[in-house]
Amino acid sequence: MKIHEYQAKEVLAAAGVPVPPGEAVDTVDAAVAAAEALGGSLWVVKAQIHAGGRGKGGGVKLASSLEEVREYSDAILGMQLVTPQTGPEGREVKKILVAAACDIASEFYAGIVLDRQLGLPVLMVSAEGGMDIEEVAASTPEKIFKVSFDPGAGLPADEAREVAGRLGLEGGLVEEMAGLLQKLARCFLDTDASLAEINPLVRTTDDSLLALDAKFSFDDNALFRHPELVEYRDPAEEDPLETRAAKFGLSYIKLDGEIGCMVNGAGLAMATLDIIKHFGGEAANFLDVGGGATTEKVTEAFKIILEDSDVKAILVNIFGGIMKCDVIAEGIIEAAQTIELRVPVVVRLEGTNVERGRELLAGSGLDLISAPGLPEAVESVVAQAKGGADS
Repeated sequence: MKIHEYQAKEVLAAAGVPVPPGEAVDTVDAAVAAAEALGGSLWVVKAQIHAGGRGKGGGVKLASSLEEVREYSDAILGMQLVTPQTGPEGREVKKILVAAACDIASEFYAGIVLDRQLGLPVLMVSAEGGMDIEEVAASTPEKIFKVSFDPGAGLPADEAREVAGRLGLEGGLVEEMAGLLQKLARCFLDTDASLAEINPLVRTTDDSLLALDAKFSFDDNALFRHPELVEYRDPAEEDPLETRAAKFGLSYIKLDGEIGCMVNGAGLAMATLDIIKHFGGEAANFLDVGGGATTEKVTEAFKIILEDSDVKAILVNIFGGIMKCDVIAEGIIEAAQTIELRVPVVVRLEGTNVERGRELLAGSGLDLISAPGLPEAVESVVAQAKGGADS
């Protein structure tokens, strides 16, 4: 689960990380009122969407008067903001953050992710913070310093100081930076985050450190432990099909291909995606109906796949263990009776009640392509997606 910048700053502030004052609003008048309440003579108006690179897309503006706050807020609110992370369709801006500006002396990057090879969280810092950190990582990776740490113990003080010392800081700022990095690490662990990022983390001209921008992602599987974080969820920023699938207990992720997939079991689903790729196709989704799916869940899964306009053919790949093949067959039939099967459907069933499942499909009168095995099914669905004949 991702959250907005202003929410990420609330999480950081609760952990003791300094952030500039600001207020998230959804109207122009509220933006002007927020700037007045903050005081000063310089404000930042920032679009709030779940994507980086907002400044490059025109979603971040520096206002030197209340009139400019009004002008920029009016321009940003409601805009379809396109950034390198949104894709060409962009995202509609429904909320903005009005924050106090500060005088920046230098910018840094600090982020924590889980290194799956090490099985440990890894802190990454760089003195090259800002909008071009991705370019730094790609062209000069030696400028990014990394250290892994034990999640049970947190980031040790000596390692935090060593990393902070590589950023060109001097005197008390090294200790201050080390303390901030330890707080960021503790926040990452305590919230079950999968990503915690401050970019830029700035040193102001009066030698203060501030988290000027922040990004968090959290492990969905751990959200039951964090009801306060669940409150941050913004369904408008999530894929509507993924949100709908979650309500039915389906694991669904939209992908870029043309072959819709309905599979039971995450491992089988991943293998199915690989085999589709091997035979020259591209999967349009990952969809795991689970081991104990009901007819209702299977029907909803079919509807979700068919609502994706990119889908040119569908592969149903079921290995019945706990999940019975006849239940899948009933779901396919029920879905076909309520919505139009506008694309070819290839079905491969194997396992518990497979003969009954095949009988139900054969007697349904539906125009389905039955395959005896997985290779035949994948070859067939790839051919169908490309407009060829059933192989």
